[in-house]
Amino acid sequence: MKLALVGYGKMGRLIEQLAPEYGFQVALRLDEHNNAGCAGITEESFRDVDVAMEFSTPETAVANIERIAALGVNLVVGTTGWTDRLDSVRELIERAGVGMVWSPNYSVGMNIFFRLAGEAARLMATREDYGAWAWEIHHSAKKDAPSGTLLKLVATMREAGYARPVNTGCNRAGAHPGTHEIGFDSAADTITLRHAARSREGFARGALEAARWIRGKKGFYEFAEILWGRL
Repeated sequence: MKLALVGYGKMGRLIEQLAPEYGFQVALRLDEHNNAGCAGITEESFRDVDVAMEFSTPETAVANIERIAALGVNLVVGTTGWTDRLDSVRELIERAGVGMVWSPNYSVGMNIFFRLAGEAARLMATREDYGAWAWEIHHSAKKDAPSGTLLKLVATMREAGYARPVNTGCNRAGAHPGTHEIGFDSAADTITLRHAARSREGFARGALEAARWIRGKKGFYEFAEILWGRL
């Protein structure tokens, strides 16, 4: 299977390193030097590509997705910071008749954490004696703050019925791969749930699992649907 990497930073290089374990050969690498204004996304360069892996920047992601979908190539998208346009991208994918997997975080552990956060929020929804918070820390080079993962955590809490304020904070420092936390506090006690990534490997492996799954399929999916189906 042929894989295109759209965005070739640390994540792209790690995906390339692990790709053979998932049956993929990297056939194309695009970055800011050879894909300015989507110049590298052409019929010729994407010939025989089975899946494109989009890990670029918030400013370029949507244009990349649109151009790749128009070529009839399926996508796995992990870029964050553009989710205000998620509905329009979903419609774009459906019109183009291709397949796309989206997630702000491809770690299997984090996707389990999303579900735990939702269940905790559901149980706390009517407990007005508890206040809630959500917090994260990432490396200093991360471009969006708060991250798509933290926004997804808070959205998951909302969807579970937690309607009271969720105090949200984030830090950017050093080379930290990412820690996310939610908590509930009352006069009597504190409950804290935390997910800490040790490296980018979990994200890369999840994205490759998604790429293998979406090959030959049509429609817009979130990574959690691959893991557990549509709930």
